Parts: sequence; C-alpha cells; structure tokens
Amino acid sequence: MGLTHIRTPRNFVLEERIERYAAAIEGHPEAFAGRWAEACFPSMGSSTPTLSRYARVHLDLGCGKGSYLVEAARRNPGELFIGMDIEPICIVYAAQRIVEEAAPNALVIPLGAGALERVFAPGELASIALNFPTPYPKRHFAQRRTVTVDHLLVYRRLLSQDGTVTLRTDSQPLRDYALTQLDAAGYHTLWVSNDVRAEHPGIPQTEYEGRLAAQGARVYGICAAAGPEPTPEQIDRGHDAEQSLVAYLPEDLESLTYVPLGMEAAVTNLINRRRREARRAERSPR
Repeated sequence: MGLTHIRTPRNFVLEERIERYAAAIEGHPEAFAGRWAEACFPSMGSSTPTLSRYARVHLDLGCGKGSYLVEAARRNPGELFIGMDIEPICIVYAAQRIVEEAAPNALVIPLGAGALERVFAPGELASIALNFPTPYPKRHFAQRRTVTVDHLLVYRRLLSQDGTVTLRTDSQPLRDYALTQLDAAGYHTLWVSNDVRAEHPGIPQTEYEGRLAAQGARVYGICAAAGPEPTPEQIDRGHDAEQSLVAYLPEDLESLTYVPLGMEAAVTNLINRRRREARRAERSPR
C-alpha cells in the first residue's frame, strides 16, 4: 500500500487490538486452502438457503487499513473478500473496520505474498487486487515488488480460468515495468489506464489513494488475465528486463507535476545532471 508510516494513537496496544478484533483475523489460514468459499460461508441454522458457499473468492494483497476491502465486500455480499498484509498494524486497523462496519464476507490474514501458495489452492481466486504496492524503485530491491514475473507466475496458478490481476499505482514507472512482467508471465491486458479514477470510477478507493488525490497524483492501472502458459524464453525476458524504475521515467522530467513515491531524489539528480550536460554542451567549441 505504498511507503507510508502509519500513525497510531498514543495508548495503542497492538496485542489488545488483535484480541479485540480477532473475529476478523484468520491466524491459521493454511487450514482453509481450497475451501475458503465453503468454510467462511455463514451458517443460517434451520433457514439455510440452497446456497452453501460464496460465489467467488477475491484477494486484496497488501490490504492496508482495509477501506477497499470492506467497500468491495459491502458491494458484493455473495462473495468473499480476503485481505493480506505483512504489517501487523494494518491488519489490526483492517480487522477493526470489518468488525465495526459489519462486513461478514471479509477477513484478513497477517501474511504476505510469499505465503500465497500455502493459503490458497490452484484456481481458487477470482481476482487479485494490488492497490498501491510499495514500488521499490532501486534495481537491487526489484524482487520485493509484487508485480515481478515470479510473483505473477504464482498468481496465475491461483487464479480461476477467468480470474484477473488488477494493479493500481501512483507510479507510472511501476505501471510500465509491470507491463513488461505481465507479458513475460503470459498475461494479456484487459485494460491499461493513465487515469483509473476517471476511466474506472467504480473501483473502491483506499485511504492512501485519498491522500494522493490531495497531492494532485494520477492513478495508473492495469487489469490483466492469464493467457497461454509462457515459454521459458518469455519468462527470461521478464528477468532480463530493466529492473530500475528510473529507466521507466518519462523523457521530459521537468514537466512532471507529481514525482512517484520514493523517486524524488532520483528525479532531482537526473534533472540536475541533464542541466549540467546541457551547459557543458553549450560551452563546447563547435
């Protein structure tokens, strides 16, 4: 959910909050792999309807404080929405929102992307949302991104036949990098947007997204579905793609009205370097 520092109340006690909102936190998710839709469906006693499972299971990977998760669940009461995040404070806040807003078809799991294949069975997920993931702009941190070819290959194993992956980000470089990785992992794009809020206004908003709007940031996005299995050569192209997000910045850096998170210093350095090179070129004899 981006590189943000979460402010907590002065008397915030994590363990107490976990206990208070434990009903919305699943601490042993591996036990439900392959049966989330049935296991989490509410028991209706003697008035049990013909339905006995949720129609679909959705994952919000890096769910943050849960605003997107809970709103999506509210809009689709017959489907299950699961949030995952490695940040304990995010999990607690998301669980609190689930409980206080009475969203019985939502829950959270305190784990990250590395646990996905332990938690879900092949074909179990109808969609995976990647809302404003941390971009990790530097090359040597690239494998931490949730849109690398290796992560995307895991997602496609867990997605149903018509399942989708949707990325939303304030980082145009991350979005463009993700396009290279999706191609390498054998996905085809359903849409690519330079302004998700304008073109897909029905997508629920996150807290982080609300703050971005106040800063004049644009939301970039991709929605993609798995195509034919990628070849080894295709996968290698993803590994060999430029991993530094600096390479995906636009040419005219000085026209940027918003610099993607974590790239402020890089953009400033590039602008200054280009100005120095231009001055040297002007002084050089022709």
